[in-house]
Amino acid sequence: MSLQSVLGYISGLHWVAPNLDLATLIGTTTALHICDGIMCRLFAHNKGYPKNLSTALGATLGIWAVAVLIVLPRRATAPPP
Repeated sequence: MSLQSVLGYISGLHWVAPNLDLATLIGTTTALHICDGIMCRLFAHNKGYPKNLSTALGATLGIWAVAVLIVLPRRATAPPP
């Protein structure tokens, strides 16, 4: 399995554009994972999960981390005193 195949499957770009050259695939995957990290941070903030951990997971795992954060329930907040 080549680097191009691994990046294509992890990022999901293989199903959208399977014939991307390696340089374009790396650039697109990098930009996509940065956006996924930002979305994970926003979802984590709104649902009460750790923002820094969620950002790191989003930047490394991409759309898969975003999907997990979407389906996770909102954390219960502490009752007011």
